[in-house]
Amino acid sequence: MAKLGNTIATLLAGAAVGVAVGYLLATDKDKRQEDLEKLKSGLTKIKEKFNKETADLEEDIYHT
Repeated sequence: MAKLGNTIATLLAGAAVGVAVGYLLATDKDKRQEDLEKLKSGLTKIKEKFNKETADLEEDIYHT
């Protein structure tokens, strides 16, 4: 079952890389810069939310 999970994760990572390369080749530089800034901002928000949730979960596990 773990092999299936790794296979799916690898497939999704490959698809993401393919989409990113296709996007970079298909758009102009100014539009790409704007979209990259939006993407960075969104990823930062997701990272902060994940870190907060992970810290809350860790606290619940170890301090219970």
